[in-house]
Amino acid sequence: MLIPTEPIGSIPRPAALIDALTGAASAGELAAAQQSALVDTIRRFEATGSPVITDGEQTKPSFATYPLAGLTNLASDGVVIPFADGHTRQLPVLTAGPFRYATHAASYVTAARALTDRPIKQAVISVSALGLLYPNTPLPDYSREQFLDDLVAAGEADIRGALDAGAHSVQIDFTEARLSLKLDPSGGLLRSFIALNNRVLGRFDAATRARLGVHVCPGGDHDSTHSADVDYGGLLAVLFELEVGNVFMQLASEADPAGVLALVARHRRPDQRVFVGVTDPIDPRVETPELVCERVLAAAKLLPVEWLGTCDDCGFSPFADDRSTARDVAFAKISARVEGTRLAAQRLGAS
Repeated sequence: MLIPTEPIGSIPRPAALIDALTGAASAGELAAAQQSALVDTIRRFEATGSPVITDGEQTKPSFATYPLAGLTNLASDGVVIPFADGHTRQLPVLTAGPFRYATHAASYVTAARALTDRPIKQAVISVSALGLLYPNTPLPDYSREQFLDDLVAAGEADIRGALDAGAHSVQIDFTEARLSLKLDPSGGLLRSFIALNNRVLGRFDAATRARLGVHVCPGGDHDSTHSADVDYGGLLAVLFELEVGNVFMQLASEADPAGVLALVARHRRPDQRVFVGVTDPIDPRVETPELVCERVLAAAKLLPVEWLGTCDDCGFSPFADDRSTARDVAFAKISARVEGTRLAAQRLGAS
């Protein structure tokens, strides 16, 4: 297949794992539930024929907070992220320095590598998202500048560690990008996010950056989003300034995918592959391979096929307590994405 297709990251966790995470399970019971979920996820991913797989983020507390598990210098009352259906998620806030990652993505790669020889993609959280942990009131003896220096070093180490552990590629989750335009319509916050992430990306050589990607979407949690009402154009005008070789973007759930693709064609750098979303994790209906194929062919009218890829719009369950999507539905959508992309490649003469 010469049109690559990749997942974004998370897969809905089995009910037994969610029960263990949210209940009174012992450490041993939780570890057993996590391992069982990981093994089942890898096997089901392999069965879809996906050329690149993930661990489904089965053992992460969430896509955003995995580096924080075990830290003691945090309080719970950080930035609140509101979703369209009224529910919220809240980040912690740093109470003292220095800032370090307590958990690194390499540990997830190592666990998955022991179960499969398929190429594994590892998702990591952006440093711009973790930059929101610093409080509005400066911390004594630990300035924001010191925090950002430590954060950039930790973000670099997280990516390098995942690659060294055997990841085929690393994807930076940048879901706060579109949200930033709701918080600051001027785009100043977004540009600061781009600059901070580029501080990390600038530490890698060109060959390594070709293995790195960034994912953007309007958020997805309990079948709701935090920024789908924000104009995509404001993000796309600066998104491709990120020093990565691959851009994964939500598209299937957009009201005007052709308009979005036209903007992508205008702003994409010649060396960047664009993976367009062809399945919508929030929609309970499973896309057919034929529908996926149609979406790929539509994208190929505006983007060079040699720099085109496909993906899911978003992860299926970025937070560990999300029961809104069934595992069977998620894997059916992934299978449709793989087969639909193959069909499109045939029709385009790309395989």
